[in-house]
Amino acid sequence: MTRSTHTHDLVGIGIGPFNLGLAALADPLPDVDAVFLDQRDGFGWHPGMMLEGATIQVPFLADLVTMADPTSPYSFLAFLKATGRLYPFYIRESFYPLRAEYDQYCRWAADRLTSLRWGREVVRVDRDDATGDLVVTARLAGGGTETYRARHVVLGVGTTPRLPGPLAALAAEAARHPGAGPVVHSAEYLPHRDALAGTGAVTVVGSGQSAAEVYRDLLEDAAPGTHRVDWVTRSPRFFPMEYTKLTLEMTSPEYTDHYRALPTELREILGREQRALYKGISGDLVDEIYDTLYRKSALGREVPTTLLSDTEVVAARFEPDGAGGAGEHVLTLRHGQLGTTAEHRTRAVVAATGYGSGVPGFVAPGLVDLDELGRVDVARDYTAGAGGRLHVGGTEAHTHGVTAPDLGFAPWRNSVILAQVTGREPYPVESRIAFQTFGLPGGAPAAPTREPVQEVAR
Repeated sequence: MTRSTHTHDLVGIGIGPFNLGLAALADPLPDVDAVFLDQRDGFGWHPGMMLEGATIQVPFLADLVTMADPTSPYSFLAFLKATGRLYPFYIRESFYPLRAEYDQYCRWAADRLTSLRWGREVVRVDRDDATGDLVVTARLAGGGTETYRARHVVLGVGTTPRLPGPLAALAAEAARHPGAGPVVHSAEYLPHRDALAGTGAVTVVGSGQSAAEVYRDLLEDAAPGTHRVDWVTRSPRFFPMEYTKLTLEMTSPEYTDHYRALPTELREILGREQRALYKGISGDLVDEIYDTLYRKSALGREVPTTLLSDTEVVAARFEPDGAGGAGEHVLTLRHGQLGTTAEHRTRAVVAATGYGSGVPGFVAPGLVDLDELGRVDVARDYTAGAGGRLHVGGTEAHTHGVTAPDLGFAPWRNSVILAQVTGREPYPVESRIAFQTFGLPGGAPAAPTREPVQEVAR
């Protein structure tokens, strides 16, 4: 074991876009000694959904740093200039980068940051009661362990793919039958695409952008004699993501203050109702799917597909062929409005059913503040325990609302975290950005605009 006696100002755990942006913003600060750890061997952003032509759903300004520091050398525009792509991007006249391009940009930034440490799986975060420092233990990919001491730790481990109960059980059952067709989460779509299509019948389950992208990708080659593709969503319709300007003001500090002041029960309801703000389908993709269906069905041609809305998978089982063939997955579907059920047979399933988060298992008991539902209780300034030394980035939707997963708001959150670390504001933190008022004018504010910077010994 390699033990460090040096104490860093900041240790970040997990290097996704949020902590990568924090590393980029911390890099030029002379009073921040930071290091970031990740168990992978390099940066990768949703590799299983890197479909050709797919774009991210936010403008290029929502990069790692621009909304905090437009002059940063780690901006998306700096990447385009460095790679000779600035003029082609300008001529293209679209604010929305390709998903593969955004991934390449993040890799470019990661290659230039000396604070990143790959191949280190964090297995423990504890507190040194004598000093108040946090102690991070990491297992090295090649064997052995390292420890890092830190005044502040930022948990940026992100979310993990989630399968509903019936599909999780079906995936486990299919794994026991070598001839069964794949049952995979959309996060693993690309590595399994050929195998999925090769089964002859694929069913996509899910409501958002990932489900739509998978369906659109499989639909292009769907035809009698090749494969069929069906789409099942429990949403009442195939809804587009809400992207009007006044609605976008909900990704603001003012709305976050309002949201945090609401009772937990109401926040839970709003969290479900507001999914269309960040989990809907881009309007362009909805139209493209319709146009593809129209084109493929021209002149009376058959398109082997079914789209089912307001329909939930309530049970699932695998039925092997008696002769030892591939067999079929049987999904029991329930229609929300009608209350009726029916069986749907398919040979493969892609579950675009979202992601979940929880308290990381490596955090010592009692170190993280928990709410009444056992979730991480994230304060307004993104601290979550250890006397203001433990921070959370990106998984606080239950406490902060729609700003949590938003790439464009991440630099604001990282600016707040760096203010906690340094005791100053290295990047100005806007307290008001919205024209509208959330709540009643003249009434008591829902919460302070921003909690004061905590004075923590550095």
